[in-house]
Amino acid sequence: MDFTPTEEQLAVQRVARDAADRILLPKAAARDISMEFPVAELKELAQLGLLGVAVPEELGGGGMGPVCYSLAMMELGRGDPSVAVAVSVTNMVAELIANNGSPELAKRWVPGLVDGSLCCGAFALSEPEAGSDPAAMRTTAVRDGNRWRISGTKQWITCGDRAGAMVVWAVTDPEAGHKGITAFVVPAGAKGLGVSRLEEKMGLHGSSTAQLVFDGVEVGDDQILAAPGRGFALAMMALDGGRIGISSQAIGIARGALEAAIRYAGERQTFGQPIIKHQAVGNMLADAATWLDAATLMTLRAAVAKETKQPFSQLAAMAKLFATEHAWKICDIALQVHGGYGYVRDFPVERALRDVRVTRIYEGTSEIQRIVIARNLMRQA
Repeated sequence: MDFTPTEEQLAVQRVARDAADRILLPKAAARDISMEFPVAELKELAQLGLLGVAVPEELGGGGMGPVCYSLAMMELGRGDPSVAVAVSVTNMVAELIANNGSPELAKRWVPGLVDGSLCCGAFALSEPEAGSDPAAMRTTAVRDGNRWRISGTKQWITCGDRAGAMVVWAVTDPEAGHKGITAFVVPAGAKGLGVSRLEEKMGLHGSSTAQLVFDGVEVGDDQILAAPGRGFALAMMALDGGRIGISSQAIGIARGALEAAIRYAGERQTFGQPIIKHQAVGNMLADAATWLDAATLMTLRAAVAKETKQPFSQLAAMAKLFATEHAWKICDIALQVHGGYGYVRDFPVERALRDVRVTRIYEGTSEIQRIVIARNLMRQA
């Protein structure tokens, strides 16, 4: 792929890099301990245009494309992955509503997501028994006069307790299989919507993950995205794009960890020389740098394909698989280079290893990415 970023793309990257250094990094370690949700930080990022990078300008967004978004997410992931994941899901939800909602629905919700007044968005697809297989969802939306009533439970919902607006998937036609699933926009505080639990997670402590219960939550036809029965297709499309965001986030985490390891290896001395000069350490860092470069190129290739309206599902799956699996390895190497110091909270690589682990799970596990890739290969055979 011949890719040279434009000045506009580089400008967005610089804004995100400055935000990561100035807004996110100074409090990242403390936020990991306190588990405080980054309300103020999200508001600041919104003011910089980072909550709606690819959202049309007429709805308050930046009007830019997936490449700008990917570059921004790489920088924010390096700053604090907990905040980056909230930024990721908000961009995802805002873009989904902007591109698939009615003009009235888009005007009602997208500007508030982008400017931070709604705090953030949430993507309510997964359920306790329907994670990798969303077609098996049990949440239903039943017609009641001129309204719908949503009932069911959603699981692993990032920012589910904080989102001012969320996209919720429910079965509206049980006989139609995956073609009977519909996506609705549901506001925070809707009657019948409750948070039944917040998960205590291994990493991403500054990001909340909620189980949501819908007990007859009322929505109207004007809150449907696209059309009844189009929900599954919308979810698959959104997840394809979301995988570029998670790949970018993983790259950012890995880059931060690798930079820390290189600094440490240049300063730490054993046997009379910096440990980076020992072949065993140098080889590990060389592998990590090579993997990081490859992951970055694969992710930007997928982003370019999406931006230029080319098929990108397989490219996004390959990028997410490679980037997240190798980001985990890079963070592990970074911790190993630090030795015992890497295992304590005084150094950032301990947190990086915990934070990066989930990137191999959400937005589709590594196993699901392999299925997506294999199916695309069969179609090409």
